[in-house]
Order: sequence, then structure tokens, then C-alpha cells
Amino acid sequence: MEHQKQRMKDYWRRNIQIVLSLLAIWFAVSFGFGILLAEPLNAFRLGGFKLGFWFAQQGSIFTFVILIFVYVYLMNKLDEEFDVNEK
Repeated sequence: MEHQKQRMKDYWRRNIQIVLSLLAIWFAVSFGFGILLAEPLNAFRLGGFKLGFWFAQQGSIFTFVILIFVYVYLMNKLDEEFDVNEK
């Protein structure tokens, strides 16, 4: 019984680590690239738009959608590792 409790604590600890790391990436892209680094990035262009503007308007949204798929993949692997996956 104690072993099972420890496994569930480990599972949730890893789950929270995944969520926090993906949120950190999203924050870095949306706030860092879209706001803090917008001026230096505007020296480059992507599809005719300044890169800083692109990150502020589209990049954070695209990153969020990609991170959703990454989250699903990582959680499926974690579920299989801890044998809590849905079959």
C-alpha cells in the first residue's frame, strides 16, 4: 500500500514538472520573444512581417498548439510508465 502511494506521488510530481516546463516554454516565447525581445527580433523578417511582431501575434499561438501535442505525447508516455494509461 505504501509503495502504491509513493508511485502516485512520483507520478504527480512528474506530471507537475511536465506542465511547469511546458508553461515556461510558452512564457518564454510569448512574453520573452513577443514583448521583451521584440525590438531586436524586428531586425529579421518572417513571411514579410517583422519577427518580433510575428511572435507577438502568431508565434505564441502556434507554440501553444504545438505544446498541447507535446503534452499529450509526454503524458501518454508517463501514463504507460506508471501503468495508469487508458486502454
